[in-house]
Amino acid sequence: MRRMGRRSLVLGAASTVAALMTAGDAVAARGPASPPHRRRRRADTGELRGVWIATVANLDWPSAPGLSAAAQEAELIAHLDRAVALKLNAVVLQVRPSADALWPSSYEPWAECLTGVQGKDPGWDPLGTAVREAHARGLELHAWFNPYRVANHTDPSRLVASHPARQHPDWVLPYGGKLYYNPGLPEVREFVQDAMLDAVSRYAVDAVHWDDYFYPYPVAGQVFDDDAAYEEYGEDFATKAAWRRDNTDRLVRETAERIKEVRSGVRFGISPFGVWRNASTDPLGSDTAAGVQTYDDLHADTRKWVKEGWIDYICPQLYWNIGFAAADYAKLLPWWAETVRGTGVGLYIGEALYKAGDPAQPAAWQDPAELSRHLDLASGHPEAGGHVFFSAKQVKADPIGAMARVVADHYRSRARTPH
Repeated sequence: MRRMGRRSLVLGAASTVAALMTAGDAVAARGPASPPHRRRRRADTGELRGVWIATVANLDWPSAPGLSAAAQEAELIAHLDRAVALKLNAVVLQVRPSADALWPSSYEPWAECLTGVQGKDPGWDPLGTAVREAHARGLELHAWFNPYRVANHTDPSRLVASHPARQHPDWVLPYGGKLYYNPGLPEVREFVQDAMLDAVSRYAVDAVHWDDYFYPYPVAGQVFDDDAAYEEYGEDFATKAAWRRDNTDRLVRETAERIKEVRSGVRFGISPFGVWRNASTDPLGSDTAAGVQTYDDLHADTRKWVKEGWIDYICPQLYWNIGFAAADYAKLLPWWAETVRGTGVGLYIGEALYKAGDPAQPAAWQDPAELSRHLDLASGHPEAGGHVFFSAKQVKADPIGAMARVVADHYRSRARTPH
């Protein structure tokens, strides 16, 4: 669903375009529950049950820009209350959607999604409120940041005058109809870390969370023009791709170190696109035929981050149904379980709730039990410590009752988080 503000699935001829569903609440008739021993194992060991709340382009919250502070807060509280009612125990709130902030940042302007005007004070502190109210309900609050995305357009003049991207135009590159900070510049990597860690220093968030945006997804016929940075900083690397991967590695490793310095106990998790490399590309890769591989296309060596122990958890976006030819959930799940085994890095699975009931999706996604079967499969892999659902709008709408089915089959009582 990347083209809709977070993710997309680029799988060659097999790919489809996902549409966000906005239908009203629906409750499916409950089918056979999962075997009781599966639920007991989860309750004994702890389990992350999360939901992403996307703010970029007002995907989930606020429902529209420019609502009053009271209306925004009421909508946020409703998302938290719904999470509790569904026996979830974590929310992943997008607090830095496009190089702007959902808190009074000393580095970046107020987020446009709040008031409709980037840099305008919304009259309240959304992140501070979210942390307080989530914790009051027994929910973890994972603060979701996007390191490099600046804007979903290419016109810097549309950014508020004080925006760092306007103050430092040499930091910014246009690509694919969007603006990005250049990951190859050391000063950019330092700045984006400072901007994100400002929130960690101010608020008792439970985790720092990134999604799949590192270097941008490839766009046919376009070039991410970082030649000058490569010329200046890439002399020790045989290829630009290797240099780019090192830049991303540095961002991950440095951020991990700095989080521990800023606030003890805050975890660091990343939710990448679900395919590291296809086995046809690398024998260590998964039995998939994905058109995007994070190592090669996003210059994100997600497997390395796990093996090196730089992150506390990984939450791969396994946004495909069981049996999907190009990227089978039933093949990717054990690959990721094997990847984390023995590393001490937690594994949570990103689930495509937004596909359930979408008529543009394959037949499997018209079955309310598809997601519940994902949890059945995961119960056979002790490394899988939970699931996170994309996203809050679909948790509310649940057009064919897929989320209701998950809750009925697997979430009969609340669970502690697995740490």
